[in-house]
Amino acid sequence: MRRRRRTAASLNTAVRCRVCRQNVGVIEYRRTVAGLTADQLAGPFFVGWADPPDAETHLRLLGGSDHVVLAVDEEDQVVGFATAITDGVLAAYIPFLEVVAEHRGRGIGSELVRLLLEDIGDLYLIDAMAEPELQPFYRHLGLRPETGVVLRNQQRQSGR
Repeated sequence: MRRRRRTAASLNTAVRCRVCRQNVGVIEYRRTVAGLTADQLAGPFFVGWADPPDAETHLRLLGGSDHVVLAVDEEDQVVGFATAITDGVLAAYIPFLEVVAEHRGRGIGSELVRLLLEDIGDLYLIDAMAEPELQPFYRHLGLRPETGVVLRNQQRQSGR
């Protein structure tokens, strides 16, 4: 049986830069894509991808995920997101965690994963893929490096 997507009310929190202690504005965390438009996904996201998804495809990606958490700034622009797909019984996979470069280092990515794990953390198996240099970030959130294999269809990278 498939788990229902969580449609809880938005969570608001003030985010402060840990290093400089300056106020960086209010970030609203949402567990729903209801009312979200492609215009709110300007990012930039998918930096470094040869053929990144456009905003419309990004919106479809978010809408098709079993669980999603969005970080939205005061101008109602998405500055970060995390997604999970799951069978709702034993396993989940976190395919995407992205935070716009200018908002990194402020705890937004950690909060996105923490909120996502609130939704899927009771499952037996939760996997995420990360480059070696990003593994310490995931380790501090309770995930650990493992060996795995992947297949990437580069011709479909844009999702179009």
